[in-house]
Amino acid sequence: MDSNKEMAFNQLLARQRDMIWQLCQDFRLSAAWEVEDAFQEVLIVLWRDFEQFEGRSSEKTWVYRVTMTTLLMLKRKISNKPQPDAPQPMDEPAPDWENYNLLMQLVDNLREPDNKIVHAYLDGFDYHEIADMYNMSGSAVAMRISRAKKKLRKQYSDLL
Repeated sequence: MDSNKEMAFNQLLARQRDMIWQLCQDFRLSAAWEVEDAFQEVLIVLWRDFEQFEGRSSEKTWVYRVTMTTLLMLKRKISNKPQPDAPQPMDEPAPDWENYNLLMQLVDNLREPDNKIVHAYLDGFDYHEIADMYNMSGSAVAMRISRAKKKLRKQYSDLL
């Protein structure tokens, strides 16, 4: 194992750990997947792909993109498997959480890369940062977000 790679990776984690953890908490894969499991899975992918980071985008942007891609892949894998012994939540969610979860489900159902773009936007990245993440222009990001908002508003109102 290359000790320079390990040291650089540990430094990256020290700077980005909180963002990765927050994304894993917010993503809510399923009752069967704990936040710690998702976090570990993201760390494995980051370690595997670490040498591919070329610095064309910011470190935060690269980590965010790898984390969201990993979480979306996990969600897809989990949704294809039955989870009969998944633990059930102890408390009923507050009504606000029901609406939030519904909205997040609608966002997750958008086509790629629109679902990733909207997640990045909701997580506070600006159009230019998102454009760097997905190798597109800022105006293309703005157009995709605008169209996604219209689609989400319609789908959300149709469900209520």
